[in-house]
Amino acid sequence: MNEGYLPLYRKYRPQKLDDIVGQAHIKKALSNAIKLNKIAHAYLFTGPRGTGKTSTARILAKSLNCVNGPTVTPCEKCESCISITNTVPIDVIEMDAASNRSVDDAREILEKVNYAPVHGKYKIYIIDEVHMLTDQAFNALLKTLEEPPKNVIFILATTEAHKVLPTIISRCQRFDFKRITTEDIIEHLRKISDKEGLKITDGALAVIAKSSAGGMRDSLSLLDQVSSMGGQEEITEEDINNLLGRLSFDSLSKLSDFIIKSDGASAISELEKIYNDGNEPIQILTNLLLHFKNMLIVKTCDKKSALELTNLSKEQVESLIKTVEQVEKHQIVFLINKVSDYIKEMKQTTNQQLWLEVALIDLANLADNTKLEDLENRLLRLEGGQVQPARPTVQAPVHHAQPVPHVHEHVQEKHEQPKTVQENHVEPVVEHKEVSAEPAKVAEAPTQSVHNETQQPQPPQQQISQGGDNLSKLWLDAINVLVGNDAPKRAALKGMAGVVEYNGNEIVLAVKNQIFANRFNEPVRRSKLMSAFSQILGKDDFNLVIRARTAADAKIVPPKEEQPKKKITPPHEVMQKIEEVSDEEKETVSEHNEAKKNTENEEHMKSDFATSVRNLFDGKFIE
Repeated sequence: MNEGYLPLYRKYRPQKLDDIVGQAHIKKALSNAIKLNKIAHAYLFTGPRGTGKTSTARILAKSLNCVNGPTVTPCEKCESCISITNTVPIDVIEMDAASNRSVDDAREILEKVNYAPVHGKYKIYIIDEVHMLTDQAFNALLKTLEEPPKNVIFILATTEAHKVLPTIISRCQRFDFKRITTEDIIEHLRKISDKEGLKITDGALAVIAKSSAGGMRDSLSLLDQVSSMGGQEEITEEDINNLLGRLSFDSLSKLSDFIIKSDGASAISELEKIYNDGNEPIQILTNLLLHFKNMLIVKTCDKKSALELTNLSKEQVESLIKTVEQVEKHQIVFLINKVSDYIKEMKQTTNQQLWLEVALIDLANLADNTKLEDLENRLLRLEGGQVQPARPTVQAPVHHAQPVPHVHEHVQEKHEQPKTVQENHVEPVVEHKEVSAEPAKVAEAPTQSVHNETQQPQPPQQQISQGGDNLSKLWLDAINVLVGNDAPKRAALKGMAGVVEYNGNEIVLAVKNQIFANRFNEPVRRSKLMSAFSQILGKDDFNLVIRARTAADAKIVPPKEEQPKKKITPPHEVMQKIEEVSDEEKETVSEHNEAKKNTENEEHMKSDFATSVRNLFDGKFIE
């Protein structure tokens, strides 16, 4: 090891508050505290790694113990400043809680805390990674942190503040360090590169800054690493990518273009080149995932925001803008989800190259994998609705002059009630009249009207109030579709639920209790209900709400079905049949009918309700 060599992150460590990159809010707060002599007895510095927590703690200690202190600009010449700079201070004790986390270590601090400082005005304890202390160690320090000796200051630093006991946090002044912006890191790296005489492009510095995740120490470590590659030639972005094992923007652009164009053969060929360059499969997919993320940002945001969020150059963002014109937003999201799933699969397999090729072929089937019909069906399945078939192209009906069919001379008059808006079609009322000598003119308009209303049912547009006969009719029609002529199931469904509201966009089905409502909401049964209402209404763009009946709902009354009209026997025939039956036969028939009626009532109660409920909800009789 060369004793004269210092890593860049140590060589260019900030020595004053003004030297700290970023963290303007913290620099301002500490500067004012020093100027106003409002020094707290305990501080908690928290934030991501490499953002300046320990460096700020040392600068604060130097500012307080300088011979000119407390001062914002320490002299850097006194014994205290020099010892802190060389990390051999007497009055500033640095402790790593990761390796000194026990209660005995905390007691050792408490034993020495009462000693007076040697050179400076304060005795300062800097405890790094304080969240690693045990609960017993925290409790041992608790009283001292709350009321330390007059000239003792504690500075606690951690990357995971949520692991620190709340009782400790409440006794400290907390300062949250933010990630350093990419622009600030690039600017600082450029200054250091110029001082070191390192030839490196702005693009390469940008790659270093993005790889550090907002940490200055990581950026300086990486810059120190690539400085060994320097010489007469300038260090480029490609050199940094090769060092980090990252794919270049051009390689990722080619690969994504082949995927978007569903050119699987070209994508595999490009993948072979990338893999042979030494890139690992997971690293390839991770870089591809980041590239798709940048595409989604460019597709969603304006150019200025895209430059800030993606940290790409202007030329790269312009290239992505042209690329995303060929793809829709939901397709990019689909690709991101796919790549993420394959990364998980690849971590669990022993043959990563195989899965890499399979993943790329699957991604290249973008045109087939993301059809809108598939997305709609997936959404309907998640919502428990009915999967819709592919919609055929519907052409507007074209009416041509056709010969009028033969019409009987006498049309029987029909007396019907007006149809409600829930019915699928309306039958025209034909008046009783003689057909004229020109039947085409008489029948032309009604025939066309009947044809249009039958072939193109219009969805109901009128608001329907609760509890009306129209709602009962709607539920009865749904029962007809669901169970047909199965009398027991019809009786059970009629008494169990009912439509209480329909406004054209939403059907509210109220069920007698919450248990049955939960059963109705199961995916299979809900799908059948959706299908039935869709068939009745002639549309599928409505919402079905199934819930238990509330006090505000009308009591569920089974809808009445229209009974076929019975043939009325003339009175004289009835009297003739009665006279033909003897009194004894009448009494026998009456007793038989009464017994039969009682038996039928019992069987009806068991079969019509209990049996139907059992069949509907997979139950059984318990004697």
